[in-house]
Amino acid sequence: MSTSDSSKDKLLNDLQQVIKDAEDLLKNAEQQTGAGFQNARAKFESTLKNAKAEIVRMEDMVVTKTKEAAQATDTYVKENPWQSIGIAAGIGLLLGVVISRSK
Repeated sequence: MSTSDSSKDKLLNDLQQVIKDAEDLLKNAEQQTGAGFQNARAKFESTLKNAKAEIVRMEDMVVTKTKEAAQATDTYVKENPWQSIGIAAGIGLLLGVVISRSK
């Protein structure tokens, strides 16, 4: 399993936990306003904080990967301008054929 997959799984688990904690918080709010409510609220806030931190971390990772891909593409195009033009023309041709057949 890649780091990206484990990050997605962790985020999904965190979000599921946030939902569960929110449900518990609502149940406890209806039943009591004492220690049970405060414990549920503290747990919910902690889980929410962890989920937000994971989202920020994943956003940073996506931005970094996108910048790396853009730099690699830029380098390739600068080093191979004619091949890049050929690839772009080929992709354009394929898209034109697909679009014309779908109409």
